[in-house]
Amino acid sequence: MPEHIFNSRDKAYKSKYGAIAANQTVTFRLLLPEQYGGLDLTSATLVLMSEDGQSNMRLPLQKTTEQWIGSFFWAVNCTPTRPGLYWYSFEFVAGGYTHYIYKGKYSTGYVDAKEDKWQLTVYSGEQVVANQWKGGIMYQIFPDRFKNSGSKKMMPRDSKIVPWRATPEWTADKDTGLWNIDYFGGDLKGIESKLPYLASLGVDILYLNPIFEAHSNHRYNTADYEHIDPILGKEEDFIDLCVSAHKLGMKVILDGVFSHTGDDSIYFNKYGHYPSVGAYQSKDSPYYSWYKFENWPNQYKSWWGVPILPEIIEETPSYINFIAGEGGVIEKWLELGADGWRLDVADELPDEFIVKIRNRIKAVKPDALLLGEVWEDASNKTAYGIRRKYLLGSELDSVMNYPFRDAIIGFVANDNAEDFFEQILTITENYPKQIVDSLMNPLGTHDTVRILTRLAGYDCESLSREDQSALTLTEDEREDAKKLLKIATVLQYTLPGFPSIYYGDEVGLEGGKDPFNRKGFPWYDQDEDLLDFYRKLGDVRKHKSYVFSDALFIPISAADGVICYERRKTGQWNDSFGIVVLVNRGDETINYTLPLDMTDITTVFSSDGVEVASGLVRLPAKSFVLLENVPVIKKTYRPGSQI
Repeated sequence: MPEHIFNSRDKAYKSKYGAIAANQTVTFRLLLPEQYGGLDLTSATLVLMSEDGQSNMRLPLQKTTEQWIGSFFWAVNCTPTRPGLYWYSFEFVAGGYTHYIYKGKYSTGYVDAKEDKWQLTVYSGEQVVANQWKGGIMYQIFPDRFKNSGSKKMMPRDSKIVPWRATPEWTADKDTGLWNIDYFGGDLKGIESKLPYLASLGVDILYLNPIFEAHSNHRYNTADYEHIDPILGKEEDFIDLCVSAHKLGMKVILDGVFSHTGDDSIYFNKYGHYPSVGAYQSKDSPYYSWYKFENWPNQYKSWWGVPILPEIIEETPSYINFIAGEGGVIEKWLELGADGWRLDVADELPDEFIVKIRNRIKAVKPDALLLGEVWEDASNKTAYGIRRKYLLGSELDSVMNYPFRDAIIGFVANDNAEDFFEQILTITENYPKQIVDSLMNPLGTHDTVRILTRLAGYDCESLSREDQSALTLTEDEREDAKKLLKIATVLQYTLPGFPSIYYGDEVGLEGGKDPFNRKGFPWYDQDEDLLDFYRKLGDVRKHKSYVFSDALFIPISAADGVICYERRKTGQWNDSFGIVVLVNRGDETINYTLPLDMTDITTVFSSDGVEVASGLVRLPAKSFVLLENVPVIKKTYRPGSQI
C-alpha cells in the first residue's frame, strides 16, 4: 500500500487544513488499494463523533476514478452543523472483514494499529479577530520592575522600597502577608516615559501585569478592582499612558485576575483594613456569596491552598454583574483606554463566566482582544473534569501560546528538530486560523525562568531559591546562550501569531524562577548587541507585516539541528512572495540546498557569516537566515504541506 492512506495535514486527503467553521463542508479522501490482504476492498466509512455525543456520523466514502500508484482515492463530503470538538477515524471492508484506520505518527493513517483518532475543531463562523492584532509585537511589563519615574510613592502596608539594582527578596513562608513586599518602585509614568524606547523595538501591544490596588509587588492578590494601585499612580496616569500609547500606534492589554482576590481586600477584608464589611467579617456582607467558605470565617477555599488568595465563586450573579455587567470592571477600564484583557488562569474560570466577559468586552469595544492564560493545547484542554470551549467562537480571541515556546526551546536547547514541526503543526491544525494568527507567543513570562538563563542550561528545577538568588552566568555561558537566544527569537518572530517580549529579555536580563525572573530593568547596563538584534528583527516584522500577519506556515525540512520553513501569504504556490526561515542550531557549519522551486531568493536578515548563492546556503554554527522567496515558475506540490 502507499505510504499514506490518509494524512490530515495534506489537502490531497483533507480539503481544508485545520479547524473548520460550522456548516462548512470539508472533503475527506482515503488512498486505498483495490485489494487488501488479497481480498477485494468493497466499502469505506468515515466515523465522526462529537464530544457531546449529539452529532455522531457514519458517512460512506465513494470510490473515485483518481488513481495513485495502483491505488484509488475514496471521498466523502462532511458538513458538521454544530460548533464543538469532534473525533474521527475510518473503516474499510475487504472480503467481508472490517479494518480500521487510526491516527499515527505525524497525523498519518495506520491500518489496524490503533493509535488515536484525529481531532476536528468546529468553531462558530461568527467569531472574527480584528486585523489590528495580527502581525504585531507584544511587550509584557511587570509594572513594579520596569521604570521608576521618580515620583513620590504611596507605599502599601508592611512594604518597603528597595534599591533598583537589588536582587528580589525571597521568603519561604508564603502563607503570611509578608510575601512579595519588596518594591522597586516602577510606575505608570515610568512606563509612559519609555514608550519611545518600546516603539524602537517595533512594539505595538503592551501587556501589563496587574495594576489594580493590591498588597504585593505582583498584584495578583487584588484588593480593589476599581482603583489603580497607589504606588503605580492614579487613574489619570493610566489614562495618560493609554493616550500616549495610542498616539504611537500601541494598544494596551490589562491583566484580569478574577478567580480569586486578596484576603486583604475590600471584598474579603480579613484584617479589617477597609471600611467595607467584608465576607470574612459578616455573612451579611454583600460579598459573602462570592467566596467558598467551608466553615465561616476561618476555613475557606483558596487558590492553590494559599490562604491570602481566597477563591471566588464566579457563577455568583452579583460577582458576574460587578465584573462583566454594564458599568462593571471590564467596561470601566476599556472606556478609560484599555484595548483588551488577559484572563489570568483562564482554566479556573467557568466557560459561562468567560462568555459574559467576552460579551461585555465586545459590547464596549468590538475590536478589543480577549486573551486567556492556557499552558496546554487550548482546543482540547480539560480542566476540573470539563472539556473547555475556549476556541469555539463564544469565548477567547487568543491564548498565551506556551506550546510554541516549548517547541522552540525543545529545538534550540535540546536539538529536537524532528519534534519541532509536530508541535507547531498540532496547534495550527487544532486551532481556528484567526486564532492562530493572533496567538501570543512568549519565550519567557513572569511565570518562567528567564529565557537567557534557560538557554544557558538552567531550568532551575533542581536549584533551591537560595542558589537561584546567586545564579549568574559566566561570560562563556552568556555568549553561548545569546547565540541560542537569537535563533529562538528568529523562530518566535516568524511563527504564526505575534511574538511577546518579556521586559528585559531584549537586553539580556538573567534570572531563575519567581521572584528572580522579576528583576528591575537594567537601564544602567544594557546588552547593546542583543538590543540591536531585537530592533533589526522588529524592523523585519514591520516591513514584512503583509506576510507575518496571516501567512500560511509551510514546513520544508527538520533534521540534524537544522529547521527550514516558509511563511507564504496565500494558498497558491505561484504567488509573488513568501519568507523562508532557515536555522542551524548545531555546532558545525552546514551547506543547505534550497528546494528547486526557490529560484529567486533575496536575503532579508541573517547572522554573520551566512552565504547564499545559486540555491545553496552556507550556515555557520548557531546561525540563521531569513530569505524572501519570489517564485518565477509554477511551484511543485509538496506532500504534507498546507497547500
